[in-house]
Amino acid sequence: MPISFTDRELDVMSVLWDAGSATVAEVRERLSDDLAYTTVLTVLRTLEQKGYVDHTGEGRAHRYRPLVKRAAAGRSALRRLVEKVFDGSPELLMTQLVSDKNLSDEELRRLRKLLAERLRERKP
Repeated sequence: MPISFTDRELDVMSVLWDAGSATVAEVRERLSDDLAYTTVLTVLRTLEQKGYVDHTGEGRAHRYRPLVKRAAAGRSALRRLVEKVFDGSPELLMTQLVSDKNLSDEELRRLRKLLAERLRERKP
């Protein structure tokens, strides 16, 4: 089953991934937007209903922690992006990436190294 987040859910998940766990107040404090406490709580409850976070009691507050790893969410989002934007072609995505004029020479060298390693892995 693909992992899918709204933009707001992704903002909250990013805080949880970085922090490991957080209360509603801690999440709210770390978000760049000035959201109401109840809004952050609603997003966390929605994420919990979807099975992406869990909570434990901590005094009067709840401490939320992610149940899905950032890497798994990234893989799922990338698959969706390739399918929806690049017509299912990872090659088109890679072409777009390396055509980006904002990539530094060092970033391009790292991409080339990753591709070379991947090709070596596939050789019998």
